[in-house]
Amino acid sequence: MDWFFREPPPIETPLRAAVRDWHRLDETEADIRIVAAAELPAEAHDRIGITARQLVAAVRRKRIGGGLDAFLHEYALSSQEGVALMCLAEALLRIPDAETVDKLIRDKIAPADWEGHLGHSGSLFVNASTWALMLTGRLLRRDRIEPGEGDLSAVLRRFIARSSEPVWRQAVTAAMRILAGQFIMGRTIDEALVRAREAERQGYRHSFDMLGEAARTMPDAVRYREAYEGAIGAIGKAAGGQRIEEAPGISVKLSALHPRYEMAQRERAMHELLPSLLGLARQARDAGIGFTIDAEEADRLEVSLDLVEVLALAPELAGWDGLGLAVQAYQKRALPLLDWLADLALRARRRLMVRLVKGAYWDTEIKRAQERGLDTYPVFTRKVATDVSYLACAKRMFAAGPLFYPQFATHNAHTLAAILEMGEDRTDWEYQRLHGMGEALYAEIVGRDKPGRPCRVYAPVGSHEDLLAYLVRRLLENGANTSFVNRLVDEREPIDEIVADPVARLEHLPHKPHPGIPLPRDIFQPVRGNSQGIDLADPRGLSELRSALAAVRRPWTAGPIVGGIELAGTAAPVFDPADRRRELGKVSNAGPDAVAHAL
Repeated sequence: MDWFFREPPPIETPLRAAVRDWHRLDETEADIRIVAAAELPAEAHDRIGITARQLVAAVRRKRIGGGLDAFLHEYALSSQEGVALMCLAEALLRIPDAETVDKLIRDKIAPADWEGHLGHSGSLFVNASTWALMLTGRLLRRDRIEPGEGDLSAVLRRFIARSSEPVWRQAVTAAMRILAGQFIMGRTIDEALVRAREAERQGYRHSFDMLGEAARTMPDAVRYREAYEGAIGAIGKAAGGQRIEEAPGISVKLSALHPRYEMAQRERAMHELLPSLLGLARQARDAGIGFTIDAEEADRLEVSLDLVEVLALAPELAGWDGLGLAVQAYQKRALPLLDWLADLALRARRRLMVRLVKGAYWDTEIKRAQERGLDTYPVFTRKVATDVSYLACAKRMFAAGPLFYPQFATHNAHTLAAILEMGEDRTDWEYQRLHGMGEALYAEIVGRDKPGRPCRVYAPVGSHEDLLAYLVRRLLENGANTSFVNRLVDEREPIDEIVADPVARLEHLPHKPHPGIPLPRDIFQPVRGNSQGIDLADPRGLSELRSALAAVRRPWTAGPIVGGIELAGTAAPVFDPADRRRELGKVSNAGPDAVAHAL
């Protein structure tokens, strides 16, 4: 652990201190602050409500068009069938042997009631998928196939039933890959650029994300960096000299560029990851495209900000307005983070592109905090609080003026309408949505024949093998029946309910944190308290731990003690098991004379 004593703690300026103060802020206090920051005049609330209702009504009149919105609505994670698909999507692509694949398909597909979903959706994609799943499910329940059935479905079932297991295994695998294809823009960047042309003719822009969640080794990191380099070159050619705001861009995950991108290896990340990142940013500048650093888990944010600060202040990137990063509204520190970024833009004499997202790692953040027994969570425990935080952040981003080029990623009609209200007098901002999602909603806003705002599509690129982690996040994020994607097209949901003002809802909650999510230290109550861990991603906690360890860092000696007297002997060095280069002290082992003396 020499790094622990050798590396100085990151400098804590007042704005950076505020980011750290809010990170573990009491959630009730955080909710009070974001409610105050998100407040708008009453007449603005009225206009937002009217616009949001019009958007939802228009989408419902036209019915949902298809694709993932329709699929996730039909197979919500609250249903047995939705859970079965989730299990398949999460596991099928990484199972190494056919026997386990067969068992998984039998376990998840056969018991589900696929036939009950047939014809529910107006989407051809959903009904075709349901038909295939229904046939497979009946195939796996061979006792359900009755001899003598004469309809077409019976003929197909008998045909499949006579097929070997590898045939229907391949069929189910292919079906899951078709589903995966709804999330992916293309297997290669060239394929994605071609596919994007039609949407661009309709007024959309794109930000391409090369799938590759995290590098486990340096060869992985090299491979991902080369993929980014190739993508930037191809996107730059496709941009054709457009203004950087209109041109396609690229999103970069820092965890794909280094296997130890984490606070515990901050010094190494700064030395090894930074040159690679700077090289990619220079290439994006030369190509005339935007270069956005994606948000990841909360543990990585401190290192990410250190790297962003160096890039923003780098002399070789001066005058380029394509540098950007994503900010997650579900983190309690999002507001002070925007203040820090505005100050960074001012110091760097540049404009930053800031993509505001709600966040896709909520389950992970909750579970990690519980595992570590922390005092509180880094994220809001209620969805409505995230919605309010998003509005507060949007308001703060517009207030920053020319320091930011705001980009608002949302599939929520009320959020979309609120941003339209806040940015009414400005043209230097854009919406964003995920590829395959939100199409029906944004069809009311974006288009050559509409006086709306531009929207950029976040477009993943990669093979199906690289899809796993991204697919799971999207399904978890949007597959629940409480998600706006599902509520938008559910006729049973009153429009006034789904477009209700989240600020008013949060303000009137008697208990601000979610009552079903106790603090990490209390998850085992009333039986016992949770064991308290150390947040190794918190610079303040690390500094305190470093000081405590330094206080006891001295040469240690040990030896046999007989009758209260330490006996002399030949001492051998003892090394730190975490770093075999560091000698902790010396130990003398008991010899025959010591044993005899003890007896």
